[in-house]
Amino acid sequence: MSVSGDLLIDAFDRISEVVHDTVEGLGPEDLAARPDDGANSVAWLVWHLTRIQDDHVADAAGSEQVWLEGDWAERFGLPFKPGATGYGHSPRDVAALGDVSGELLVEYHDAVHDRTVAYLATLKDADYARVVDDAWTPAVTLGVRLVSVVSDDLQHAGQAAFVRGFLERQ
Repeated sequence: MSVSGDLLIDAFDRISEVVHDTVEGLGPEDLAARPDDGANSVAWLVWHLTRIQDDHVADAAGSEQVWLEGDWAERFGLPFKPGATGYGHSPRDVAALGDVSGELLVEYHDAVHDRTVAYLATLKDADYARVVDDAWTPAVTLGVRLVSVVSDDLQHAGQAAFVRGFLERQ
């Protein structure tokens, strides 16, 4: 394990803590509630941040996504293509997560988190310089991709916590 791996595991642990704290105690109605019709719900934000982590880390690791190798798509029962991550979703798509339970959201998040941490534990410092996406200039390295996932996930976890707080104050 490298210092970089330790730091990234800490960052992903913090994301997971926010997810748990935000979802805990909310029923499907609260999870699906939105400040207005164009806003994201707690359920959609947590699902999306977890899908992004699952998709991007699996791609970097050269493994199958947790979502695709398990029965997650069936359990969630969403009207999306199997590989959907939420990128480009409309308000109507956000509303499709209306009946998702907090338990299911956290269970999927925990499965992805566990896979992410296990992968990070295998990395050496030199691994972070490996190019994982050459469609960009400069090319995206593993280290940059992982930091990008952390950044995106932290933003969405914070947004979910904000929505929860907003709804509790109504």
